[in-house]
Amino acid sequence: MGLQIESRCIHLETDDKEKRFGAISFPIYQTATFAHPGLGQSTGYDYSRVQNPTREHLEKKVASLECGKDAVAFSSGMAAILTVMDLFRPGDHLVVDSDLYGGSTRLFHTISEKNGITFTFIDFSRDDPEEVIRENTKAFFLETPTNPMMKVADIEKAAKIAHAHDALVIVDNTFLSPYLQNPLKLGADIVVHSGTKYLSGHNDTLAGFLVTDREDLSEKIRFSSKTTGANLSPFDSWLLLRGIQTLAIRMDRAQENAMVLAKWLKEQNHVERVIYPGLEEHPGHELMKRQARGFGAMLTFDVDSEEMIGKILNRIQVIQYAESLGGTESLLTYPLTQTHSDVPREVLAANGLTEKTLRMSVGIEHIDDLIADLEQALA
Repeated sequence: MGLQIESRCIHLETDDKEKRFGAISFPIYQTATFAHPGLGQSTGYDYSRVQNPTREHLEKKVASLECGKDAVAFSSGMAAILTVMDLFRPGDHLVVDSDLYGGSTRLFHTISEKNGITFTFIDFSRDDPEEVIRENTKAFFLETPTNPMMKVADIEKAAKIAHAHDALVIVDNTFLSPYLQNPLKLGADIVVHSGTKYLSGHNDTLAGFLVTDREDLSEKIRFSSKTTGANLSPFDSWLLLRGIQTLAIRMDRAQENAMVLAKWLKEQNHVERVIYPGLEEHPGHELMKRQARGFGAMLTFDVDSEEMIGKILNRIQVIQYAESLGGTESLLTYPLTQTHSDVPREVLAANGLTEKTLRMSVGIEHIDDLIADLEQALA
């Protein structure tokens, strides 16, 4: 019997509960190493950098949610992205989205380029990647929707083009979580998650994931993670297991709030633009209806002046001014000085991000409280 995704957030179908003496909460195996029964014998675990039962259980659950064969858990989302970049060699070329999380762009420019990898940045929601492919193009790297301008790319189309040139498709699925979108089913080869966000859901730990349905990629990723050692700890793995249990209901409530807020913000005098894929006028609205099961809980909006940015961030009380996203709490982020501070201003401007842009991670508070807080902040 195959479980629905809401149930798979709670139950791992391949779980053997007898091995943990009926414990409902999966145990935390807080150990660095494991004793061997004898020479040439193993319990299946040798050293927690390589594998740990708590992390393994989490990885199997995330793989199940993303419809993949394997998932590898890392100490942060950036550790996961650094590991995926280890798949490439000097001289390789990647086509990446121009509107990515600033930390990804920073890594590409400061670490990957230093290691001999080159990049072409395009708008995957609008540009044709076929036009920039080279003989040494090894992968496409994209987010959909993008961070923070909420552009929507056609994953299936990108996969067909990439695979015709023997290139991989890597999709950062952090904004939607596996509850709302499964890029592997649309042709992607690797899915990236900052598990810090919706998978954890409580802003209490850092984590990252790489998920694939290809055995050859799984072997390479696991070898790299074993070698470099940026793996998720047993306790943090347990926190993620606990957080994922409420992923479905958190996402449902948060995106319900986001839709109401997006429509409300459109009517406010000091708001010039609201970008949310759930709005029918969003250019990616119909595409997102086809390739996802919802529109998520991230929205971006522009106010009418830079001065209004300061007023809002100083006045909010229920909503908090902070980086990150995906927790139960609603957060406002100022990308220009926070998440995208290392991205050149001209690149941000080309993507539509200005000094008047705010990004909001809509939480699960009562919608009336969120509206009241924004109303007094915008007054």
